[in-house]
Parts: sequence; C-alpha cells; structure tokens
Amino acid sequence: MLQLGFVSAILPELSLDEVFSVAAEIGYDCVEVMCWPQGKAERRYAGITHIDTAALGPAEVDAIGALTQQHGVAISGLGYYPNPLAGDLDEAAAAVEHLHALIKACQQLSIPQLNTFVGRDWTKSVDANWPRFLETWRPIIAAAEQHGVRIGIENCPMFFTDDEWPGGKNLATTPAIWRRMFDAIPSDHFGLNFDPSHLVWQQIDHIQPVWDFADRIFHAHAKDVRVDRHRLNQVGIMANPLEYHCPKLPGLGEIDWGRFLSVLGDSGYAGPVCVEVEDRAYEGTLESRKAALRQSHDFLRNFIVKA
Repeated sequence: MLQLGFVSAILPELSLDEVFSVAAEIGYDCVEVMCWPQGKAERRYAGITHIDTAALGPAEVDAIGALTQQHGVAISGLGYYPNPLAGDLDEAAAAVEHLHALIKACQQLSIPQLNTFVGRDWTKSVDANWPRFLETWRPIIAAAEQHGVRIGIENCPMFFTDDEWPGGKNLATTPAIWRRMFDAIPSDHFGLNFDPSHLVWQQIDHIQPVWDFADRIFHAHAKDVRVDRHRLNQVGIMANPLEYHCPKLPGLGEIDWGRFLSVLGDSGYAGPVCVEVEDRAYEGTLESRKAALRQSHDFLRNFIVKA
C-alpha cells in the first residue's frame, strides 16, 4: 500500500518532535525529514535541519527511534537538495561531503532512503556537464551501495529565476536524461524521487514515465501545479517558468490525482507519497501551513487508504 506523508521543509521553526506531532495529529503515515547542514538557507525551502547528522550518536539515534514509536509516524527518507555539480567548486564539494555523511546517517538510523538533486552547472549544456556528473556520482552511488541506501533524485529542473538561467541547477529533468543517467550508472540503488508536477509545466506527460521507470521510482512527492495559459501564451515556454506557472496544493492544479495514484500503485510502487507544500497562498503563517497539510491530507486520503 502507498503511505501518505509530507516533506518537513514546510515546518522549519518546529523541532522533529513537533513535526511528528503535527503529522500524527493530522493523520499522516510518514515524514520526509530535512537534513541540511546547520547554516543559513540560500533559497526557499533550503537550509532546514530537523535531524542534525553532525551530532548523530547512539543516544540521538535511539531518541529519534523513540519519537517515531511515540507518534506512530515513520521516516520515509532523509532529504537534502543542494547542487553537487555547482560551478563554485567549494559549494559542490560541501554538498558531496554532506551527501556522504547522510548515506552513513541513513545506515545508522536504519532508513534506507535518501532524496536529493543530481545538480548542474546551469551555465553549461547537459553534454558539457556529463563528465563531471559521472566523476561526482559514481563514487556517491558506490558508497550508497556499500551502506545499503537507495538514492532518489528529484526531477525538479531548479530553473525558476534569472540566477538559474538558462539550464537550471538539476540535470535530472526529463525521461531522456533519466535513461542516460541510469545507463551510465546502472545501480539498483540509484533512482527517482518522482514529482509529477515538474513534468506538467514542462509540457511532458507525467503518467507514461510511471510505467517506463517503474523499477526506478523509490519515493514520490505530491505537489500540484497550475499552468496559466493566458500568461504562457504571452511569454512562451522559453520564459522563466515562474512567469507562467505556480506550485499548488494537490487538487488545486492540473494533475488528476486519482489517475496518477492509480497508475503509480498498478506499476508496482508501494512506497511513500509525500506532500510538498510550496503553495505561496498558504505560506504566510505556521497555522496556514498546517492548514495546507490538513487540506492536502484530506484530499489525498480519497486515493491513499490509511493502513
């Protein structure tokens, strides 16, 4: 059965205990827990640390396990979404170092799932990024295999504003690139954290890849998207994407969630589906963000039965 969860990034001011308490109160099965290194966020939804892996000893591991038991809420995976292929080599090296730390943390916590971005030097083409992708990611996946951890790459292009133009900060944006990635690194520990919304605004079918990559979908996000055609008709698809689309809560955008989740289940997937709240209409206060989680939960429970 699918498990309904949410991404903890939307509750940055809460402790892990409080995040689990919110999840249990609403009725979620699991949470994808953000595990950025301590420090200042450089963009929205980044820099959030609900588990500090730099301070993860046996006592902390036991305490986290006790919290999941106390609240009856599982951890679907650890989440960290930097740019390991950034043109700034110090930034890239720090991201890679923390990914290796998170692989070890997953093993310590008995959580076999880590979700992240491949990264990209957004000033270069896919082909120009490719040698560095291989150099960077082959050792990461080898380490993941060694520690029994699966890595799910989210398919967000990370192209929204001028500072990410023209290529975006994540290579793994389309089915063609996913095939190339998995052909180059054919590990069963290397897959997708599948978010259908990113395909919708790219004008790509978001259903067919569920069948085509059924064995590579390790984790899924539930985020909707509204494409404003009147804006798209004015600026075209080569404009910065936020000029013609906006992220929405599930049920408030283009995606037919009954159909998507039906296909996802029939494809053999039986893992977490985690709500990722990035709807600006709900971001004003902690209470409005909790309301967004409640609304998303109640909507998606029409399609995902609580175990």
